[in-house]
Amino acid sequence: MKRQLILEDGSVLLGEGFGSEKETIGEVVFNTGMTGYQEILSDPSYCGQIVTLTYPLIGNYGINRDDFESITPAISGFIVKEIADFPSNWRNEISLSEFFKSKDIPGIAGIDTRKLTRIIRKYGTLKGAICSVDEDVQGVLERLRETTLGNDQVKQVSTKNAYPSPGRGKRVVLVDFGMKHGILRELNNRDCDVLVVPYNVTAEEILRLSPDGVMLSNGPGDPKDVTEGIEMIQGILGKVPLFGICLGHQLFALACGANTEKMKFGHRGSNHPVKDLLTGKVALTSQNHGYAVEEASIETTRLEVTHIALNDSSIEGLKHKDFPAFTVQYHPEASPGPEDANYLFDQFMSLIESEESGANKCQSVQI
Repeated sequence: MKRQLILEDGSVLLGEGFGSEKETIGEVVFNTGMTGYQEILSDPSYCGQIVTLTYPLIGNYGINRDDFESITPAISGFIVKEIADFPSNWRNEISLSEFFKSKDIPGIAGIDTRKLTRIIRKYGTLKGAICSVDEDVQGVLERLRETTLGNDQVKQVSTKNAYPSPGRGKRVVLVDFGMKHGILRELNNRDCDVLVVPYNVTAEEILRLSPDGVMLSNGPGDPKDVTEGIEMIQGILGKVPLFGICLGHQLFALACGANTEKMKFGHRGSNHPVKDLLTGKVALTSQNHGYAVEEASIETTRLEVTHIALNDSSIEGLKHKDFPAFTVQYHPEASPGPEDANYLFDQFMSLIESEESGANKCQSVQI
């Protein structure tokens, strides 16, 4: 099944199709991870995007039941150099091509992914289309130019209704902006009594749940489009301990008066070095974001930078100087090899306990 990838700059790359045969249009991005394609294709943060994998062989260990980050993939397409038709792994249940066909997601293999990545690095992320070779290139280019990429990705991937994930420990309200299941897993591992709520939950609704802490999840798109989340954070800031990841980090920054900006081609991969400015330690992290907090905008806020990316010095972590709240741009729930950043969930638990201890002391003094 011959297919073609057409970019809005006029580039045309020919390849072999797999999965669905439908045409798809989306923002073409690249991920440099050597493994973890199942987590990538099921990460809600890729909603509306066509993902290029720079590692040359994809699908060699198939698809299993355990490594999904969401039930329904939200990506628009997959681009690979070579796809494994006969995966070999003791956990394998279905091939990548079969899985994509069952989910009606188109893919294209045989693409020079190195060339494609160089194009994206030079010009930035581009709109692109995966379609049949029978399609007229000029006609597809016209459709690309007329296509406006959506700004409601968070609405598409967030849960529609609140639901519990019961535990006997601290009560944590997890705001789902496009939550990876790994975040919920880490909270469950710490026996948290988790309540997952939609992206448009209000501050009043959260506070009525009497949480010990609030977690802001990852998610897709431009944080400035999620005005509901920004208003909610402003309403709970200082009233309950808060921990944000990825999009949650960006929304926290906006709620505190900082600014965010679109990156040229973003950070997407599993080996990004990040330095903790307090300890001086460097962690290898998993990342997936196309927006970042603008460094200059931090100066007029009560925020403090806690982590930076060693590749480009962009902001990777923040904390509030007055309130119990901190965030990171990367994914501490992911395991890109070592679990370097997993300690942040323990830090969140310690922050909750510290706030409760302080509140108890105040009550004792009043009595």
